[in-house]
Amino acid sequence: MTNHRTSSQRLAPPIGGFQEIDGRRVFVHRSGSGGPAVVFLPGASAVGLDYFGVQQQVSQFSTAVVYDRGGTGYSDPLPLPRTAAAVATELRELLRAHHIPAPYVLAPHSLGALYAHRFAQLYPREVAGLVWLDGLHRDWDEFMPASASLAAAEQSAPDPTQIEQLRPDLRAWAAESFANYPEHLRQPLIDAKTSDEWIRVGIAERGTLVDLAAELRAGPDLPDVPIVALSVVGADSAQPERTLHEMHDGRTRMDAALVRTVSHGEQRILTDTFHHRLCFDRPDAVVQAIRDVIDRAARR
Repeated sequence: MTNHRTSSQRLAPPIGGFQEIDGRRVFVHRSGSGGPAVVFLPGASAVGLDYFGVQQQVSQFSTAVVYDRGGTGYSDPLPLPRTAAAVATELRELLRAHHIPAPYVLAPHSLGALYAHRFAQLYPREVAGLVWLDGLHRDWDEFMPASASLAAAEQSAPDPTQIEQLRPDLRAWAAESFANYPEHLRQPLIDAKTSDEWIRVGIAERGTLVDLAAELRAGPDLPDVPIVALSVVGADSAQPERTLHEMHDGRTRMDAALVRTVSHGEQRILTDTFHHRLCFDRPDAVVQAIRDVIDRAARR
C-alpha cells in the first residue's frame, strides 16, 4: 500500500512536532528529562499519542518519547508494510536527531514489539531495558492456536463494507479511550482514528506479519537486559470461548518463555483489561513496570 496524500494535506498533530528523516517528516512528542529515555512503540492501528497518558506520568521521572512510524499516524507517507530493520533504523535516526542519548528503555505495544526486538538485535548496546506491553513475538505461532496464527491475522483484514460497519464502534472506542484527554487532543484524535486513511494504514501494517517474524528469527536473541512483560488475559467476547482460552494460555506461556531468556526478567499477568485498552485501563501497571525496569537497569 502507498498512502499518496502530500504533507500539506495530512492531518496536523494537536501536540508535538516533526523531525526530518531521509527527507520525510516523522511525528515525535518528547516530554520530561533525564534518562534512560523511555520510548513507546505503537501497535498496528495505534499512534504515538495513544500513549500520551502514560507518557505524561513517565515524564515525571524520565524523558518519555512517543512517535509515529513513517507512513503511519501524523508522519509522512511511505509504502506499507515495511521491514522491521527499516523501522528500527528510522527510530534510531529519530532519537539521534533529537539528541536523545542511548541506552533506551523500549516500551513496545502489540506489533511494536517486533520492531523493538529488531532494534535490540541491531543495536543491543543502545537498549537499557524492555517493557513488553502485550507484545507480539517472533515465535507467536509456536504458542497460539492455528486460528490465531500470524498468517490468519494477515488474511482477516476487513473489506471496505466491513470497515463502514465497524466505523461507529471504532468511534465509540476512541471516544471512551480518550475521554480523559485534554479537549485539544481528544477530538482531533477521535476524528483521525476513524478516518479512511488511518484505518487503511492500520490494516496495511498487518500485511506481512509472517515475514516480520521470519526476519527476527534470522537474527540474534534479545540482549541480556531487564524485561518486564505485561501479559493481558482479560476476557474479550469477540472471540469464541475455546479460542480465547487457548490464546490466553499461549500468551501466558509465551511471555514466560520471553522473560526466562534474560537474567532479570519478570512476567506480570493482567486480567482486568484487554489488549487494545492496556495503556488506557491500567496506566498504573504500565508506569510501574517502566519504573522497575529503569531501577533494575541502574543496578546492573
